[in-house]
Amino acid sequence: MSKTKTAETIENVEFPSFDASKATDQIRAFAEKGVEQSKEAYAKLKTGAEETQKALESTFETAKTVSSDLSLKTIAALRANAEAGFSHLEALIGAKSLSEVVELQTAFLRKHVETTVEQAKDFQTVASKAAEDVSKPIKTAFEKAVKNIKAA
Repeated sequence: MSKTKTAETIENVEFPSFDASKATDQIRAFAEKGVEQSKEAYAKLKTGAEETQKALESTFETAKTVSSDLSLKTIAALRANAEAGFSHLEALIGAKSLSEVVELQTAFLRKHVETTVEQAKDFQTVASKAAEDVSKPIKTAFEKAVKNIKAA
């Protein structure tokens, strides 16, 4: 009895028919969707890379300009310090007494400290502006990229 029941059950089971044309259409649609998504991703990647390249070029140009400015400022400070040193040396050579030498030396050191503090402030201002100018293009590109990611 059990064999007959099993045979009847097997005969009554229906298997779904497989339609190859529907499967092909579904696979084609899936593949086309994948290709479209890949094209979109590539376009976004290409645009991002181009924007990054422009930002880097701008940053390097700014860095070049800023480094030239800092170099010129450094040279000017060195020249001023050297001239002050030579002037002081000439004044010391022309001194008539020890008290005059001490007075000249004290005045020179006071002036030198003041000049050094002033030069340090100038360098700090220029360096701060330089850092801001150099980082601005990259910062702008990064903010734009983050904005685009949030929009997507």
